[in-house]
Amino acid sequence: MASDNPISIISKDLIWKKFISKGELENRIILPQITDSWVRCSQIDLNPNDGKCLNILEKQDIQMMLEKNQDIVDIAKPFMANIYEFFRNSGFIVVLTDENGYIMERFGDPDVLTSAKHIHFVQGASWREEHVGTNAIAIGLKTGAPVQVSGAEHYCRKHHWWTCSAAPIYGYDGRIVALLDISGPAQSAYSHTLAMVAAAANAITMQIGIQQKNYELSLMNKRLSSIFNTMSDGVIFFDRWGKVREFNPIAQKILGKSGNILNGASVQTIFKGKNQLIQTLLNGKAAYADVEFFTDTEMGPSRCVISGETIFDKQGCINGGVIILRPMEKVHNLVNRFSGNYTTFKFSDIIGKSEQISEAIRQASLAAATSSNVILRGESGTGKEMFAQAIHCRSSRRNGPFIAVNCGAIPRELIGSELFGYEEGAFTGAKRGGRPGNFELASGGTLFLDEIGDMPLEQQVALLRVLQEKKVARLGGNKVIPIDVRIICATNKDLNQLVANGTFRQDLYYRLNVFTIEIPPLRDRRDDIEMLFRYFVEQIGSEQGCEYTIAADVLDCINSYDWPGNVRQVHNVVERACNLTENHSISIACLPPELCCAPGREFSLKARQHENAGVCHYQEIKSEISDKECEEIKMLLAKERGNLSKVAATLGIARSTLYRKLKKYAIE
Repeated sequence: MASDNPISIISKDLIWKKFISKGELENRIILPQITDSWVRCSQIDLNPNDGKCLNILEKQDIQMMLEKNQDIVDIAKPFMANIYEFFRNSGFIVVLTDENGYIMERFGDPDVLTSAKHIHFVQGASWREEHVGTNAIAIGLKTGAPVQVSGAEHYCRKHHWWTCSAAPIYGYDGRIVALLDISGPAQSAYSHTLAMVAAAANAITMQIGIQQKNYELSLMNKRLSSIFNTMSDGVIFFDRWGKVREFNPIAQKILGKSGNILNGASVQTIFKGKNQLIQTLLNGKAAYADVEFFTDTEMGPSRCVISGETIFDKQGCINGGVIILRPMEKVHNLVNRFSGNYTTFKFSDIIGKSEQISEAIRQASLAAATSSNVILRGESGTGKEMFAQAIHCRSSRRNGPFIAVNCGAIPRELIGSELFGYEEGAFTGAKRGGRPGNFELASGGTLFLDEIGDMPLEQQVALLRVLQEKKVARLGGNKVIPIDVRIICATNKDLNQLVANGTFRQDLYYRLNVFTIEIPPLRDRRDDIEMLFRYFVEQIGSEQGCEYTIAADVLDCINSYDWPGNVRQVHNVVERACNLTENHSISIACLPPELCCAPGREFSLKARQHENAGVCHYQEIKSEISDKECEEIKMLLAKERGNLSKVAATLGIARSTLYRKLKKYAIE
């Protein structure tokens, strides 16, 4: 049924003529959005008989418009074709415009499309209000709602022979991205045409949203696939029956199995050593994390840490699960990083220019270029671990862990578990799940065995076996774990003499003794004493944000002392002196009494200047130093709240020495 009867058509024509000629408006019949458009057209002085000069895009601009909206055109075309079938041979045209009102696509009978050219109803033409006056396309873009404009409702007279019904198409973000229009002879206007256009535009809008969701899902799937395939951990997904359905390349590498073998295999078969844990996952009872797992591959034994979790569907039913495989090397690297098993010293950090220390550095540099074992021999405090770290830093293992073990500080009963690790239940008190030893943790890097001369004989046998076979077995376990470790040992004892005494195995000594580097004591390189003292003073001053000066008699004193504690003792003396100084000037009174008052000292001791006195006598200086030391001990006791261990450590002396001084100065 036609939407307008002859009386309403005549009435609309009269209302249009009255508005055009007199500017008067009667809106009893015409919709408000149409009359509002008339007013806007009148305000811009649009010619109602012809409109303005039409805006038609150039050929290259049309091409750019189509490329920009290709997805929308592709979605809309099937809907436009279906609508056109309803209006075939009726003189109607189905039109799609972009968000700016430019025609992108048309469907219609060839003769109708040809006849529509006289009103410029062609591809690339603008049907915006400011160009062609009131029409359904322009009002639809302006209001964002479906609208029908027929006959005299058009502002320009040459469009009165047409009826048009248009509805906006929205993108996924809620913006108008296009507009669908059906235009034809005004006498053939139907009320249901607008509903048909609105339904089609809504369907296209929904399809655009679906396409966007599919695109986002596809993009997310590609991202997840990229992460899945490139992540450093192995991942295995299995279904509710425990069959492997998905896995990434690193999982294949860790398990040493091809994709054909893994796909569809039972996870209980793959992880046969952990059947109880796998069954727990399949039953959905609990997740588990960081359980050690061993498997045999073509490349040899493989170790990893596995974690697992059950996957449930919306109804809470078990729908499969996921297993994460983390290579043991990666776990060890994390442990080493956060436990401080890394190096901080290089050869450039070793202070000294004397011939003896330069020769030691030269030999250590040569050793660093090899993978041979090294023995560092020197007195306590000479910097053996600093040399070991410097060798590691210059070696090809610099990116691997550096693990230091003091063989003299670990009880003999525990050395084996520290070095080689243990399995769960290996002994009373063994940690649940077991523990890797230092050989495992150091694999790929360097293991520094300090005080190697104090290692018990029974552990020397185990150490020799590990060095020969390059494999280790944990205490209480039967799994053989391959290792790749460089050994650097340190000792302050004569290993040759220990071998002669029968307390150190001769075969182990020959295995370790490839490079033996002697680190000279400080008394044998006196030229370096002052350099070290000044270096530590500057270092502490930098940390405290101040600058210290050193009295000349202090330098005389330190250069004449034998330094039995070597470099470590120098650092402690400097730290003590900096804490006792007044006005940031290190005087002889800031030094420990043993430096100033040692028997046979052949240097002059300068004291403070007094008003009527010159240089103080030795006993006066000794008394002054004693008073200073007494005050220092009292101050530190107050600061540390009576903690004698901390006070002794600050002073750089043993607790027994501190007790003697407390008794000497009658300090309670």
